[in-house]
Amino acid sequence: MNSVQFDYSAPRYLFGKLAGKAAKSFYWHRWLSCVRWRRMDIPRLPNSDWVRIKVKYGGICGSDVNLILLKDSPATSPFVSFPFTIGHELVGTVDEAGVTVDNVRPGDRVVVDPLLSCAARGIDDLCPHCQRGDYHLCHSMSGGGIAPGLLIGACRDTGGSWSEYLVAHKSQVLTLPDNVSDLNGVLVEPFSCALHAVLRNPPQNGDTVLVIGAGTIGICVVAAIRALELPCRVVVLAKHPFQCELASRYKADDVIRLTNKAQYIYETAETLGARALQPLFGDPVVQGGADLVFECVGTKQSINDALRFARNGGRIVLLGLAGILRSIDCTTVWLNELNVKGSFAYGVDEYEGRKRRTLQIAIDLMQKGKVDLSPLITHRFPLENYQEALRTVIYKGKGPVIKAVFEP
Repeated sequence: MNSVQFDYSAPRYLFGKLAGKAAKSFYWHRWLSCVRWRRMDIPRLPNSDWVRIKVKYGGICGSDVNLILLKDSPATSPFVSFPFTIGHELVGTVDEAGVTVDNVRPGDRVVVDPLLSCAARGIDDLCPHCQRGDYHLCHSMSGGGIAPGLLIGACRDTGGSWSEYLVAHKSQVLTLPDNVSDLNGVLVEPFSCALHAVLRNPPQNGDTVLVIGAGTIGICVVAAIRALELPCRVVVLAKHPFQCELASRYKADDVIRLTNKAQYIYETAETLGARALQPLFGDPVVQGGADLVFECVGTKQSINDALRFARNGGRIVLLGLAGILRSIDCTTVWLNELNVKGSFAYGVDEYEGRKRRTLQIAIDLMQKGKVDLSPLITHRFPLENYQEALRTVIYKGKGPVIKAVFEP
């Protein structure tokens, strides 16, 4: 089968770091980069508790782009195993099921919770986080019966969705209802990232919520707030015109176009009912702001904006996968006593009075018609066109790109 892999070597990594500054295409150069096009054998089941899945759509995530552009912090390197097939967002059908698998059978249409925590690793003595349902914080993602990897798409033993087949533990596989389309199915995983952040950090009645970024995760945050029917005002800060249109489509109350000039700071402050004050030098200082900020970009500018636009005592949730960033002004964190919190992936969250897996909550919301995310998928590519797909996603300012997927 065909696959797109990431295979680290010091020479290829250094080449990408240096040559990528001149032209981004060097990051995915077919022979000189860490991104490799390969023919692989169809994966076998690791044991009788696993299933093999034929991929229908494999999504391109912002974390995949960070990986390819070599932006990831080395702090995550103990939790990957090379070479690994990229991709953790997918919808597909069960091709083969081990004899002890009783929750799905061949032919079932499924999505996958890609996190490789204790259960998937065959560890019976669950770590404290897995015991309480926070398996996204598992202590054992480099142990157990498979190679290290935070998730499918970062582990050499499982494969990933940028290929025709992958394997998953039975605990990771969820069936997809007939009335949930494949295009929604491939978005269950990214939607669950946003849903988890909202469920763990819900806006209070009457709060003003600022969502920074209107890519897939930013729009999914807006969609999650509306699907959960949380009574709050939602303001979105978006970069591109087509993102502004999509934010309005998903019922943001106000949408502000991010510009390269300080004017957007004054406009955002006014929209939030705050004041923009001019310091001796530098960008305006904002007094007042949003009760809750979801930061969904992960850049120096977006994080500075999150700290800038939160009111005194406000809450900030970081979803944007920021790595090593310079020139972050943390003054407002202590000056305004901000509550800054990270959010990673999903786990078990409370919805309608009971705790359930976040991905299952996402599926149920889709099944009930409370959210339709299929308009977010703007591009589909054959797997062999992965270089064109990466160019399209990375240069999204040249066209209306939200979510691109592969059709292996």
